[in-house]
Amino acid sequence: MDYSYPFSYDWTTQEIIDVIKFFEAIETVYEKGMEREQLMNAYRRFKEIVPSKSEERKLCDEFENASGYSSYHVVKKAKEAKNGDWIRME
Repeated sequence: MDYSYPFSYDWTTQEIIDVIKFFEAIETVYEKGMEREQLMNAYRRFKEIVPSKSEERKLCDEFENASGYSSYHVVKKAKEAKNGDWIRME
């Protein structure tokens, strides 16, 4: 990994950690796969910190440009899946 995670200097240390955990979950889905509920828990916490759709889009676009991983497609696939499903992107 040769990129940094997007975050806001307005967030607390714990909020930064939780946002990074969300982006790490996106990476895990692409690299190994992850249980749907674990991913959705990370996404729900991310949405508590970033409730604005426009800010979410900005951060996720920054992450995708840096990493090549699409948060949008991962979350969309997870929302369509059932609890207990394993989420993996190809």
